[in-house]
Amino acid sequence: TCQNCKQSFSIEPDDFGFYEKMKVPPPTWCPWCRLQRRMNFRNSRVFYFSKTEDAKIPVFSYFHSNFEGAVYSRKYWFSGAWDGAEYGATYDFTKPLFQQFNELNYKVPFFANYNVSTENSDYCGNVYDLKDCYLLFNGGFNESCCYGTEVLNCNNCFDGTNTGNCAYSLELTDCTNCSGSAYCSNCQECINVFFSENLINCQDCIGCINLRHKRYCIFNEHYSKESYAQALKDFDFGSSQTPQEIKTKFTQFRLRHLFKFMHGVKNLGVTGDYISNSKNCRECFASRDIENCAHSQFVLFGNSHDSQDISFAVGELCYEVQGNAGYQNKFVWDSATGDLGGGNPNLTYCMRCFDSHDLFACIGLHNKSYCILNKQYTKEEYEKLVPRVIQHMNDMPYVDKKGRIYKYGEFFPPELSPFAYNETIAQEYFPLTKEEAESKGYTWKDPDTKEYTVSIQSKDLQDHIKDIQDSILQETIGCEHQSTCNEQCSTAFRIIPQELQFYRKMNLPLPRLCPNCRHYQRLKQRNPLKLWHRNCQCVGSKSSNSVYTNTISHQHGSGPCPNEFETSYAPERPEIVYCESCYSGEVV
Repeated sequence: TCQNCKQSFSIEPDDFGFYEKMKVPPPTWCPWCRLQRRMNFRNSRVFYFSKTEDAKIPVFSYFHSNFEGAVYSRKYWFSGAWDGAEYGATYDFTKPLFQQFNELNYKVPFFANYNVSTENSDYCGNVYDLKDCYLLFNGGFNESCCYGTEVLNCNNCFDGTNTGNCAYSLELTDCTNCSGSAYCSNCQECINVFFSENLINCQDCIGCINLRHKRYCIFNEHYSKESYAQALKDFDFGSSQTPQEIKTKFTQFRLRHLFKFMHGVKNLGVTGDYISNSKNCRECFASRDIENCAHSQFVLFGNSHDSQDISFAVGELCYEVQGNAGYQNKFVWDSATGDLGGGNPNLTYCMRCFDSHDLFACIGLHNKSYCILNKQYTKEEYEKLVPRVIQHMNDMPYVDKKGRIYKYGEFFPPELSPFAYNETIAQEYFPLTKEEAESKGYTWKDPDTKEYTVSIQSKDLQDHIKDIQDSILQETIGCEHQSTCNEQCSTAFRIIPQELQFYRKMNLPLPRLCPNCRHYQRLKQRNPLKLWHRNCQCVGSKSSNSVYTNTISHQHGSGPCPNEFETSYAPERPEIVYCESCYSGEVV
């Protein structure tokens, strides 16, 4: 029974083998609560303009100006001008470890933002190698991209989520190698494709689904080159009304087609969703190039294997880590320890530690080893003291304000996070109201009072992009949601010059929602980070709801398909879900 949500959960035999290898006890929280707890430590998109201790000038920062901890600019934090060992403390066996750890955490400086090797991209977070980017988060190797997350190797892409190697595109979700496209999800190698889903190697398509190697199609109907050009005149993409009209039609159209039980390619022995190039993984999501992993999410930036419960991380033999890159790490947040398998990092209960090894309960250390609570020990002293600390964690566990018990083997308690719940990615995937969050022991930050005046409402904008004047760059536009949603609405937004140039070049309308609300709308296109056990809905010649008629005979003949699977499509959803064999027979 989960200590947090009180629901039952199972631990597989392979899990016990992994825990034994990692020398940790089995978890007392279920996988979903463990994920929510780790996410509560990741601020991905909520940034502030605040001063730092070193430069005394405002910077784009994870932390609000009234944050109680010391904050350095990223450049100074990594400069070597200060030493985290100066804050070292002797372990106190009269206090729970996490109480001592939390006291140390707010003495050691935080870095304001992770923004590395960028040019004219100051207003981006968790990024590297950018040029001319704005409000881009969690990505790298991009140029002239704005308002996206998990964007890699892209050029002139706006409002993207998990996009790679794309160019001159808008509102793409889980797309790779696409260009000149807009309002698409789960598309690969596509050119000039609009309002489409699950296309591969297609060109010049509108409102299509499940096509392969096709061109000149509208709502899956094939046109000649000439007739497509003529039909295209009926779609005025520059008008703000057109996207909504096509999206409404496509929403109904897609339900007449099939959906494979999971999104992914080149996988073997994998359960989860949005997985590619992976092997022998259970309940993993939005990851690539992973092997022998379980309960892990957003493992995107390198090969990872033999790990469990890692999020936004790269790891080998890692357990319960978030924002980590390293080998043999346990209960670690926002740290990196060099090449995987290269040496013996062995970080346990650490935050913001880099290029170090053999640390226990340390914060903000660089190139250190054999430290506990940032205090230096000899190798022999360290190896003698660590077992005593672990035993003390079990004898005197930390108890949080909701009565949850943290012995050795649990990730950091939520109340140790430097972020409020609604500042973190947890709010995106496990949305809560303020009252719900506080009742579960999370902190909450009320929005700041807005210091700007809306000069024009979204509904009052010119409908067509051709009618938008340069003066729009001086306007403060009211978000269409007007903060009535639960999507971190910023209530208003601006249009920047490169954005206006992009919309004009692509003949696409200005947005009516603020970047936060647009981000949440894209997330709604993705399935949840959860699985249900289901049967294939192919029952012979048609789907079980009789909406779809098969085009060929399947291996199971005229009877129902016997295949079962784990899928992120909940049973009550309207999509027709087929197993891989039945789906591949229909979609080629």
